[in-house]
Amino acid sequence: MSYIVNRRDLDFLMWEMLDFQRLLSYPRYLSYDRPTIAAILDAAQAIAEEKYLPCAAMLDANEPVMRDGKVAMPREVGEALAAYADAGLFGAAFDKALGGSQMPHLVNIAVNGMFACANLGIANYAFLTIANANMLDRFGSDEQKRLYLPPMLEGRWFGTMCLSEPEAGSSLSDIRTRAEPLGDGNYRLVGSKMWISGGDQEISANIVHMVLAKIPGGPAGVKGISLFLVPKFRVNDDGSIGAWNNIALAGLNHKMGHRGTTNCLLNLGEGGDCLGTLVGEPHAGLKHMFHMMNEARLLVGHGSVMSGQAGFLYSLDYARSRVQGRQPGNKDPLSPQIPIIEHADVKRMLMAQKVAVEGGLALCAYCALLVDIEKTAENPAEREKAHLLLELLTPIAKSWPSEHCLEANKLAIQVLGGYGYSREYPVERFYRDNRLNHIHEGTFAVHGLDLLGRKVGMQDGEALAELVGRIEQTLKSAHAHGGFDFEAAALRVALDAVLDATRAALECPSPDLALANATLYLDAFGQTVIAWIWLWQALVADAAPNSHADAFYAGKHAACRYFFRYELPHVHAQLSVVRSLDETCLALRAEQFLGF
Repeated sequence: MSYIVNRRDLDFLMWEMLDFQRLLSYPRYLSYDRPTIAAILDAAQAIAEEKYLPCAAMLDANEPVMRDGKVAMPREVGEALAAYADAGLFGAAFDKALGGSQMPHLVNIAVNGMFACANLGIANYAFLTIANANMLDRFGSDEQKRLYLPPMLEGRWFGTMCLSEPEAGSSLSDIRTRAEPLGDGNYRLVGSKMWISGGDQEISANIVHMVLAKIPGGPAGVKGISLFLVPKFRVNDDGSIGAWNNIALAGLNHKMGHRGTTNCLLNLGEGGDCLGTLVGEPHAGLKHMFHMMNEARLLVGHGSVMSGQAGFLYSLDYARSRVQGRQPGNKDPLSPQIPIIEHADVKRMLMAQKVAVEGGLALCAYCALLVDIEKTAENPAEREKAHLLLELLTPIAKSWPSEHCLEANKLAIQVLGGYGYSREYPVERFYRDNRLNHIHEGTFAVHGLDLLGRKVGMQDGEALAELVGRIEQTLKSAHAHGGFDFEAAALRVALDAVLDATRAALECPSPDLALANATLYLDAFGQTVIAWIWLWQALVADAAPNSHADAFYAGKHAACRYFFRYELPHVHAQLSVVRSLDETCLALRAEQFLGF
C-alpha cells in the first residue's frame, strides 16, 4: 500500500469519470496516451517515495534556520528538488517551444499531488516556481522570458510571489513598497515584504521574485499597484548571474506547518539599489498577479486534499492492523480482540475522511480538466464555458478542501488514539501542514466574499447558470438510472436552497448585509457542489461491469450514501441564515464581547 497515492482512484477519475481520453484527441496532447501517462505517474511516484517521503519527518523537526544572514536547511531538500528537476517536471506542463513537454494539466496535478502528499515542505518550492513561470510566460516581455524562463523551467532558479507587507496583510491597497523609474527600463524598489514562502534559500542559483509595488504618482489603492520582476541576483544580458540585488533576508517566520519551506521577511533596497523590471502594463499588477494567484488557489486546494489523503491512507492502514477491543455484543473477555477498523465509529471516521479526500480530489481533477479545455478546445464556446465554470469553482476548490480535508486530518489523529497526538506518528504533522491552507492564497472569508460578492453574479449569472445546467444533467442521469432517488431528491433540494439564498443576497440593497454571512454561503455552496461530485462518481461506478462485486466501486457507492446522509443536511441550517439576511454578526459592537 502506498502512503502517498491511490492509483486506482486516479485511474477512475481520469479514464472513467472525466473521460480524459477525449481530451487526448486534441492536437496539443497527441503525444500522450494512457500507457505514457501511467509511465509518467510511475516515475513520479518512485521519486516522491524515494526522495521526498523518507525525509518528511526529519525536515519537520529540523526546519530552516537563519545563520549569518543566510538560510541553512537539511541537504535532503536540495537533493529531492534536484531529482524533481532531473525528471523534467519543472517545465513539464509548458509548451514544447519553451522546452516543456505540454503535459496535460490534469496529469500535472496528479504528478505533483504525489510530491505534495509525500513532503509538502519540499513540494512548495516547485509549486511556487511553476506558478511564477506561468505568469511570466503570460505577461512578461520577450526579454524577460528569454532571460528567466529557461533556468526556471529547468529547475535551476526558483520563483516566489511577494504580495503581503508587515502593516498591510491581506489589504493590498495599503502596500507601501515603491518602485521608482530610473529611465532605462529599470525600477528601484524600496520596501518590505512579509510571509514570503520560498523567499530565500541556498538551493537554487537564483530566486525570481514577483513583487507588487506602487509607482510614485500612480492611482491610489489597488488601481495603483504594478508588478515587477525582481531577482535575488541581477542577471546579465547573456543570462549569467551578476551582483547581489540588495534583497536582504530580515528574518524567518516559524509556522505551525510547512516547516520545510522557508517563510521570510524581506527588505528590498535598504543597503543599496534593488532593481526590477515592470511585468506587463503599469498599474495592472493586481490583475497580473491574480493570474498566478488563481492558479495557486487551485493548487493550494489540491495540496489540502493531499494532506488529507496522507492522513487518510496512514490511519486506514493503522486501523487495519491495530487490534483493540471487541464488538459491543461480545461480552467474552477471553475472545480475541479485533482490528479497530471493525468498530462502527472507526468506520465512520474513516468514511468521513474518504468522502472529504476523494470528493475534494475529484473536484480538483474536474477543475484541472477545465483548465485543459480552456487551453486546448477548438470550439470557442466550449473554451468560454470552461473559463466561466473555472472562475466560479476556484474559490470553492481552494476553500472547501482547506476546511473539510482539515477535518479529515483531525479524524486521522483520532483513529490513532493517543498515538495520533504524538510526534512519533505523522498524522499530527499532516494536520499542522493542512491548517495553514485555510489562510494561504486568501482566507476562507475572503473567498466567501469573492464567491457571493462577485462570482455568482458575474455576467448576469452566466457562470452559475452553466454550473446549474451541469448539475441538472447529473440529476437527469440519476433519475434515468434508478437506485439514487434519495440522493437526487436531496441534491435538488440543496441546489434550490443555494439558489434561493443567492437571490436573497443579490437582491439585498445593502452590500454589508448581503455579504455578512458569505462564509456560511461558501461552505454550503461547496457542500452542494461536492454532493454533485459524489453523485456523479457513484453513477459512473454503478454503471461499471460487476460494480457491486468490486470493492472499489462498492466503496464509491457507500461514500455517496454517507455524504448525502451525514454531511449534506448541514447546508440547510447555513443557507437559512444567509437567506434570512441575518445581521447578528454584522450588528455586533466590539465592546459587546467583554463588556468594555
